[in-house]
Amino acid sequence: MISAFSGARVVLLTTAGCHLCTDAREALDRVAERTGVAWSEVDVATDQGLLREYGDRLPVVLLDGREHGYWHVEEDRLVADLGR
Repeated sequence: MISAFSGARVVLLTTAGCHLCTDAREALDRVAERTGVAWSEVDVATDQGLLREYGDRLPVVLLDGREHGYWHVEEDRLVADLGR
């Protein structure tokens, strides 16, 4: 579990130049509209540990500090899991 992101239930791990990250931001905005749950974003380039762990499969969505998915946001699944 990644504890450095306390306070945010949904965290998007990204980096500069990531075209899938743009799609993920848009998907998370839609999820936030549906659920009222805000999300935050962290650039893995700011942390060598995150870069080593996630750098080859960005974007990554974390839910409550645990990996929920990568490359694409599964919106319906995320909405359902946020309701639990």
